[in-house]
Amino acid sequence: MKPLVIIPLFLTLAANNTLAAETDLAQGKQLLDDHCFECHGTDYYTRNERRVESRKKLSAQVRFCEQSQNLTWFDEDVENVAEYLNQNFYHFGR
Repeated sequence: MKPLVIIPLFLTLAANNTLAAETDLAQGKQLLDDHCFECHGTDYYTRNERRVESRKKLSAQVRFCEQSQNLTWFDEDVENVAEYLNQNFYHFGR
């Protein structure tokens, strides 16, 4: 029975590594520089009273900001920005 438990765990870890590898951090940074800093600087991401408390919520917040600014980003763009923010400011697991 124990090997059956390890296999799903391994597949989950492999999928998470694949997702992280598929993000384009340079593109995420570029989109952030081009659009997000117009409203707020890096202090927005480092303040103590952040509302975002998980990686999933970070993606949702990036999507909210993208839509409120009438940008037309693809899902990959949102994930690239979210992962850039995650790796540089938030440090949530994936």
